[in-house]
Amino acid sequence: MSSDRKIGLALDFSKGSKIALKWAVDNLLRNGDTFYIIHIKPPQGSESRNLLWATTGSPLIPLSEFREKDLMHHYEMDTDADVLDLLDTASRQKQVMVVAKLYWGDAREKICEAVGDLKLDSLVMGSRGLGAIQRVLLGSVTNYVTTNASCPVTIVKDSAPSTI
Repeated sequence: MSSDRKIGLALDFSKGSKIALKWAVDNLLRNGDTFYIIHIKPPQGSESRNLLWATTGSPLIPLSEFREKDLMHHYEMDTDADVLDLLDTASRQKQVMVVAKLYWGDAREKICEAVGDLKLDSLVMGSRGLGAIQRVLLGSVTNYVTTNASCPVTIVKDSAPSTI
C-alpha cells in the first residue's frame, strides 16, 4: 500500500535527535512517504554565503546530495555517518523519499515555519531531557513546537540512563 504522507524530523545530530530518527524509521515511516530532514542552523552574519536562504531556508536537498560532504560544506554543515546510514536504510527498505531542508535562525520558530512551508502531516523530534528548572531558564524547543506547530508532533525521549 502506497502513501503520500509528509513526515518531518527535526535533526540537530544530537543523541536525542538520532534516537528520534531511529524511532521514526522503525515505527512511523511507510512505503511512499516523503521524509523531510529539517536542520536549523544559528543565524549567520551578512558575510554568510547562505544569506540568500535566510528567510526561506535552503532548497530541498535530495539524500544523494545530502550524502556529499563537499556539497554540504557549501551549506556550512557537517553530516553524520550514523544518520546517513539510517536515512539510506529508510530510503531503500521502506521506499521512502528522503530530502533535507536547512533553515537559519531560532530553532523554535524555524521548525514551526518548516511545518507550514513543507505542509507536513506529522513531525518527530528528540528531547534533550532538560529538567524543569532548565526548561524555564533556557526555554524548551519541544514545548514551543508542540504548542505552536500546525501538525501532530511526536517527541521521542531517550529511555536509557545517560552515560554521557
